[in-house]
Amino acid sequence: MRRNFKNIKAWQYADDLAVLVYSKTKSFPREELYGITSQLRRAAVSAPTNIAEGASREHNREYLNFLYIARGSMAETEYLLHLSRRLGYLQDDEYKKLEDLRKEAAKTLHGLITAVKKDAERITA
Repeated sequence: MRRNFKNIKAWQYADDLAVLVYSKTKSFPREELYGITSQLRRAAVSAPTNIAEGASREHNREYLNFLYIARGSMAETEYLLHLSRRLGYLQDDEYKKLEDLRKEAAKTLHGLITAVKKDAERITA
């Protein structure tokens, strides 16, 4: 069953988060370009990428595996945002905006995982 990932709310929030992360990391120190800047961008992009890739999979079990990876990327993003704030790369207001969006994306992703898991269990039962 092919799903249109662009219609998935969790993907929409994760996509918005990735765009915002790219925007906010432009001002990070140059010496961090291959460090925290790169790692934070990759983590933020990984979540919507895995949701999109999973949506193209035929079976819910495969889809779930990609959603779990996206969830891990959300956790990695959470830590890297925290670290960026502690290092002074993000101001409190910037951090709050990013973290609020990350929380919304993670909450919506959790709901999607729950729904897909329930559907997968229903099919295999």
